Amino acid sequence: QVQLEESGGGLVQAGGSLRLSCVASGRSFSPYVMAWARQAPGKEREVIARITWSDGLPYYPDSVKDRFVVSRDNAKNTLYLQMNRLKPEDTAVYYCAAGSWAVATRKGFDYWGQGTQVTVSS
Repeated sequence: QVQLEESGGGLVQAGGSLRLSCVASGRSFSPYVMAWARQAPGKEREVIARITWSDGLPYYPDSVKDRFVVSRDNAKNTLYLQMNRLKPEDTAVYYCAAGSWAVATRKGFDYWGQGTQVTVSS
């Protein structure tokens, strides 16, 4: 139905920057919200950015606010995450997700990507 594919992960030194991309393919893509989430070993998956697809209104938790910027290009069906001033604590697998209105009201998502590894060295 809908496939999400992340790219842009890799190894970066603390204080550096990295930009992740997520391309959606499949049926006509029109989610209510898209998001980035991450999961480190031994940790629960954490949503770190959300953005409404139509209006581009972003949301960030305090853990990444002022460092990460989420954006989207509707014409390209692409979601981005600009990560700045990276810390070793940011090391995790980063996932792209998309949600309809119905699941978004429950803090859930309909589709997930496979994830991309981000490793931040000290």
